[in-house]
Amino acid sequence: MTTLFSKTDTFLGMNSEWNAADWIYFGIPMDFTVSFQPGSRFGPSRVREASYAIETYSLAQDRDLETIKVHDAGEVELPFGNVTESLERIHQAAWSVISEDKRFFALGGEHLVSLPLVQALVKRYPDLVIVHFDAHADLRQDYMGETLSHATVMRRICEWIKPGNLYQFGIRSGTRDEVQFAREFGHLYPHEVLDPLKHVLPELQGRPVYVTIDIDVIDPAFMPGTGTPEPGGISSREALEAVRLLKGLQVVSMDLVETMPAYDLSQRSAVLAAKLVREALLAIG
Repeated sequence: MTTLFSKTDTFLGMNSEWNAADWIYFGIPMDFTVSFQPGSRFGPSRVREASYAIETYSLAQDRDLETIKVHDAGEVELPFGNVTESLERIHQAAWSVISEDKRFFALGGEHLVSLPLVQALVKRYPDLVIVHFDAHADLRQDYMGETLSHATVMRRICEWIKPGNLYQFGIRSGTRDEVQFAREFGHLYPHEVLDPLKHVLPELQGRPVYVTIDIDVIDPAFMPGTGTPEPGGISSREALEAVRLLKGLQVVSMDLVETMPAYDLSQRSAVLAAKLVREALLAIG
């Protein structure tokens, strides 16, 4: 199964072998449908490099990443520019993990990569719940005539999950039609993350949850390295606290997308992404 991946540097502390691991971490270097600034395909490799700027130990959680059985499989090999084939390969990569009763943590890449990941998961979890952190609703029916886009990804995902199973947090940008659809199909919590997440945690208990984090949910003052920055977001501290709140939920897999380090020479964006990965895995691993 691991022939789907090309091996690269290993994320800090992810030292387990595939067969022994509970979690499989992999990158998805795809940014073929972005609507503003390209470059998120370099996110997975840069975040791996940045992981060595942090500790494996989390002071906030008093846990160490080296105690979690995680294998870094590398990056999914994709045919550059071929969206349809790339989505199929991403689906195969996700299923290679799920079929062995493991969970995955995928790092994008653009947000469209979440679609085949969810499509693989719903085969195992038909009642899958999506928890979505983002600045943008991503609920367009199409974007400039294209139905497969990082601007349409959540609308496509809604075609695979049950009504009411979409929870969106931190949204501060969208069309009138997107907002109307979000309120009719799922649960929309605009602008805020922490308070509404705390409020809905009891109703998420015991349900299979997939978490997708577009890193632009964080204000560009803290996260300049992203393709579609949207002012007015949450702080890096809030984002870290939000992923820690996932502890106790049945998180069956998750992703973190839209990190674009080329637009942040300080590399603080890549370091923050790496820390979010660590904190999330320690909370739910």
